[in-house]
Amino acid sequence: MRLCVVPCGSKKIWDVNPHAGPTKARDVYIGPFAKACIEYAEKFYPNSYVILSAKYGFLFPDDVIPSPYNVTFKDRATNPISVEELRRQAEEKGLMKYDEIVVIAGSDYVKMVKKVFRDKKIITPLKGLGGIGPMISALKRAVMEGKEL
Repeated sequence: MRLCVVPCGSKKIWDVNPHAGPTKARDVYIGPFAKACIEYAEKFYPNSYVILSAKYGFLFPDDVIPSPYNVTFKDRATNPISVEELRRQAEEKGLMKYDEIVVIAGSDYVKMVKKVFRDKKIITPLKGLGGIGPMISALKRAVMEGKEL
């Protein structure tokens, strides 16, 4: 069984609609990369993907995020979620039952996922594509052609 992990993003629904209010995780992250990752996950892993948020941790697509936030794994000063808390969440949310973890994200997220799922097979289809542009193109092409990366 495979679980797909996709990243959150800095651009959120409240950036374009400040009155959006509480919003489902799948609809919060509106940057081009996050959107492409979520679209890919919904195409190939519709019932087995989570969004990794630096603030909230592992979010199921229908989990509701109450309001805007700005937390990143790149800046410890923003107080991102810890590996220990992510491990606890993965246990509680039943994510440890998966044999393979497919990470559709950049290297910061891959590093976090590897720390959380130490004993699992980690698959990183975007590795080596170099940069957000080529990654977005590969994701969109995969969705359009119906072929996983």
